[in-house]
Amino acid sequence: MDDDSAEIELLEQNLNKTHQISQRMTSILTNFDTRLVKLEKSILPLYNSTQKLKQRAHNIDRALLKIDEVASSQDGIAVEEGLVLRGPQLGQLDAYINILERLNAAIAFKSSDADSRDMARLIETGAKKLSQLYTKLVAEGSSGSPPVSGLAFMLTEFPPSLMSSLTPLVAFLRTLPLPSTHPSHPAASAILNTLKDAQRGYADMRGNWSRKALEMHSRRVVDRAETLDGVAAGKEFGVWIDSLLRVTETEYTLLTELAPLSGNALIASTYDTLLTPLLTLFTDTLSSLTSLIKRSLHKYTFHALSAFSALSMSQSRWESVLAKRGREGNELRDGLNAIRGVCLRSFPELLADLKLAAIGKGSDLSVSLADITISTVQYLNRIPDVQDAVGSALSALGDGNWRMGDGKQVGKTAKSNSVEVKEKVLIQHFVYDVMNTLIGSLTTLSRTQRRPPFGSVFLLNNISHLVSHLVLRPTNPNTPSLLSKPTIDFLTSSWRTAKAGYFDANFSPLMQALADDTRDKTSGSGWKAAAKEKFTRFYDLLEEVGERHRMAKVLDEDPEERSAVGEEVVKLVVPSLQRFMQKQKDREFSKSELFALVVCNELTLHQILKSVSHPLFLR
Repeated sequence: MDDDSAEIELLEQNLNKTHQISQRMTSILTNFDTRLVKLEKSILPLYNSTQKLKQRAHNIDRALLKIDEVASSQDGIAVEEGLVLRGPQLGQLDAYINILERLNAAIAFKSSDADSRDMARLIETGAKKLSQLYTKLVAEGSSGSPPVSGLAFMLTEFPPSLMSSLTPLVAFLRTLPLPSTHPSHPAASAILNTLKDAQRGYADMRGNWSRKALEMHSRRVVDRAETLDGVAAGKEFGVWIDSLLRVTETEYTLLTELAPLSGNALIASTYDTLLTPLLTLFTDTLSSLTSLIKRSLHKYTFHALSAFSALSMSQSRWESVLAKRGREGNELRDGLNAIRGVCLRSFPELLADLKLAAIGKGSDLSVSLADITISTVQYLNRIPDVQDAVGSALSALGDGNWRMGDGKQVGKTAKSNSVEVKEKVLIQHFVYDVMNTLIGSLTTLSRTQRRPPFGSVFLLNNISHLVSHLVLRPTNPNTPSLLSKPTIDFLTSSWRTAKAGYFDANFSPLMQALADDTRDKTSGSGWKAAAKEKFTRFYDLLEEVGERHRMAKVLDEDPEERSAVGEEVVKLVVPSLQRFMQKQKDREFSKSELFALVVCNELTLHQILKSVSHPLFLR
């Protein structure tokens, strides 16, 4: 037991010593770590400085190598000068560009002013040679006759083969030293002038090429305008305007890709030069079209309205194109104002022509449609095709100002009318005034230029044509929407008035011939003679009516309406005849006399139908 206790005690002593040793080691290691941290903090700035010095040393070594390379290249300067003066050869553009790049780099490291001037002269020469190549390639893509694809305009793109040659050339030209990027470069100013000349030449060639491509079509638009329908001519002009705008937009995109000087101000200036021939062509074309319209405004009214519509629809695209040229001025606005002025004139002149037509040309027995009726119906049926232009022009003119003194003064509006009138309502107001003026002139013509029976047929035929072709069976399905309720009511009322006038002028004498008079109260042979005289008078008048209707066709173009009018005539005249015949049957006529009257009565019914051109007798 004692031995075991002694061993245990010895072990405890050793364990305590070991523990003390561990604590001292831990304290030593902790102290060592603290010193290492302090050492790291002291060495870190020195390490960072050393790294920077190493990088600088590396950069110096690279610069020295470049200087040595440039210096060694000067041995072949004479050879490179010959290559520069000879210009870029076919398939060797990259080699030529490399020579100029080396010369540019040499100027940056040469200390000798004489050497720098010589190399700058070579760089300037090389820039001119490359600019000449650039101009040559652009000229190849802008020469010859533009391709023609039938009557339609075909937009042609820049030849891809030339584009592939120009792209690397333009990319290098844009890297050449300029005063804005290399102010100390000896050749910077000369290079800038060279590139400006090349870019100006590009604009001239592309502008004239584009004009040549569009010029033939512009002449065709003007030449065909005189023979085409107004709306069709305006649409053709609109197609040409669209082609012109597509060319300008395509050319701007091409300019941004191929311009050696790509600054915004220089691009805008170059684009302005490029647009000049195209805008001149546009102005000339529009002036020719406007001159044609002014030569006979009543004939070419819809040419003006349709052209105005085409220009108005393309206004936003025009403004976008013109905004890119960097200066004030708007040729479209000037042309739009000119054509708008012509359109504004057309409305009061139409009403003036309708009023003037009432003067006529002397006595006339014709009952056919008047020229003003046919032209007005055609005019109103065309309005929906250019409704936007008509509404815009009438809005600019002002509500009622088309009446030339009968309405409000130009530029004046009623104080009570503070709300802007919608364009469609303005059109409806204008159409009402047209109808009012037209029917007034037709009424005047029917009363002053023709005998009443012929005048009534003339008025009936013309107003029937208006109602039929504007309300019942319009040529343009959108025309009725332009007729307001007052207009339709006015047409309906005029039709009823014309029909009543026709009945009164042609058939009232027939009924008056059978009317009772004082002689009917006599007895004996007197009343027989009076009855026979009335019937003879009735028959003579009926013959006259029939003869007149064989000369003056009633509603010749509308069989259905003519039949309806014929039935109304029968209902108007036959009852009077029947009453007259019934009255005579009650009197003492002989059988032969009564038979003659009855037979004549049946014949008379057929003649009445025939006199108004009933369909049964139209052969």
